[in-house]
Amino acid sequence: MTTTSSAASRSFWPANGLSALLDFAVSSHRRAAALLVLISLAAFLPGFFQIPPVDRDEAYFAQATKQMIETGNYVDIRYQDDVRYRKPIGIYWLQAGVVNAAATLGMRNATTTIWLYRIPSLLGAIGAVLATYWCALALLSRRGAVVAALMMASAVLLGVEARLAKTDAVLLCTIVIGMGVLARAYLRPREENGAAKLHWTLPALFWTAAAASILDKGPLIVLVAGLAAVALSILDRSARWLKALRPLAGIGWLILLVLPWFVAIYLRAGNSFLVDSVGHDMLSKIGGGQESHGAPPGLYVLLFFVTFFPGSALAMPAVPAIWSARREPAMRFLLAWLIPSWIVFELVPTKLPHYVLPLYPAIAILVASVIGKDLLSKRPWLRRAAMWWFIVPSAFSIVAVVLAIIIDRNLELLAWPFLAAAIVCGLCAWRLYDDDGAERSLLRAVAAAILLAIGIYAVILPSLKPAFPSVAFSEILHSASCPHPRAASAGYQEPSLVFLAGTATRLTDASGAADFLHGGNCRFAFVEAQQQRAFASRAASIGLHYTAGPRVNGFNLTNGRRIDVSVFASADAR
Repeated sequence: MTTTSSAASRSFWPANGLSALLDFAVSSHRRAAALLVLISLAAFLPGFFQIPPVDRDEAYFAQATKQMIETGNYVDIRYQDDVRYRKPIGIYWLQAGVVNAAATLGMRNATTTIWLYRIPSLLGAIGAVLATYWCALALLSRRGAVVAALMMASAVLLGVEARLAKTDAVLLCTIVIGMGVLARAYLRPREENGAAKLHWTLPALFWTAAAASILDKGPLIVLVAGLAAVALSILDRSARWLKALRPLAGIGWLILLVLPWFVAIYLRAGNSFLVDSVGHDMLSKIGGGQESHGAPPGLYVLLFFVTFFPGSALAMPAVPAIWSARREPAMRFLLAWLIPSWIVFELVPTKLPHYVLPLYPAIAILVASVIGKDLLSKRPWLRRAAMWWFIVPSAFSIVAVVLAIIIDRNLELLAWPFLAAAIVCGLCAWRLYDDDGAERSLLRAVAAAILLAIGIYAVILPSLKPAFPSVAFSEILHSASCPHPRAASAGYQEPSLVFLAGTATRLTDASGAADFLHGGNCRFAFVEAQQQRAFASRAASIGLHYTAGPRVNGFNLTNGRRIDVSVFASADAR
């Protein structure tokens, strides 16, 4: 009876086609890489071009890059008149390079086209998937390495970061490359001095990746790779294997790569960058919950089951086999990558979901190693974790539709076929798990994750116009008949407004908005309802003549509140 059920399941649902595609891909590295790039594009591109600038981090990064392009100053990092010394220069250079290239090729409005700023994140996310495959090749078979990379390509959290113009996808790519070299240094046969036999290109790759990582987001790679190296050296009672990385020459090369910009920013701003980035940004996260993001230990474990979907459904069933094999060198390396850094992240009071993203490739490779050996737990209560493949698409679909109704009273019927297909794929992954095994079921869950991304990112989110009020404000400015319109905003002060409306946009209060409108021609003031009485009072006192424009009713995703903004224009602006 079981055999009949298994055969029926294979013929009923195209898991056989997905497995055949996987069989074809793993026949060579080139085919494997091509498959991973295609799956990554299918997972990351939905919504990539359509979603407007997202507040606040993405808009902050994009606006700072935009100001570099406008001023030609590629050393300093500024948001309007304020310095923004939280992260190093790397991501801004990458974004500026893409935008400048697009402008050179004749693209209009390149500096306010947000998806151009997202391209480094997209490439970083694809690079992280390929780097996971390459890293896993030092530990698993080619098939296992592809399965691990597929888990990363379909992971919810990486999908989010691939669509945001910020540091974390690029950071992940650099860290996984570094850990791939570290794995080879630890696992390859040793020479007489205890160091692995590595060609000089691998240590060069490690230190170059470390330099790129530091320029992107500071010394996080030192934490992840350093804790792993220390843990392995303690367990082995020897650190000789680290000689394979050629640390003296490598550190010199790293300094050569990162020092010029640090010297340049020091000459320009003194120690302000170190004070702000290390003192105010990094240490404040360690000392307390920065910007209301504090949370107790254990939060990342809870978030993991959503943020690493669909791979997270196999994590718990894989734990017994991973623990049994913990003394094997490959397992030891992966656990040293994962556990010490995870503990540190859990202990740090400030918590955001993407902080643990550099540890997810280790989990993906651990789970893939268990799948490849067919060692997933047979305990019924652990096998029930496969139900998660059905629960998450169902919950995400319901939440997305409900939010669309609440924010925009929009059912967005075009998304429903994709959401329904995602739920069906998740249901098949769960119900056919016992018949078809973990690998086939995971492939169905990967399909569910991609369909879910299409429905939510490509259809629902771009349609929620009230959730992106800055777009409405910028359209008002661009439709003005007068030349070079400028704006001030009282109440609504998100960085996406500055990015779309212009760097000169003034963020002020009601009185400041009235004074701004009074100070010149072709000017607009965006005033929230709570401040309109004060605006009218100030306008009367200074004799301001203005015209009332449209009202913008929207939803501020940053604080979860509705906004009601009236648009006022100087007398010459129509």
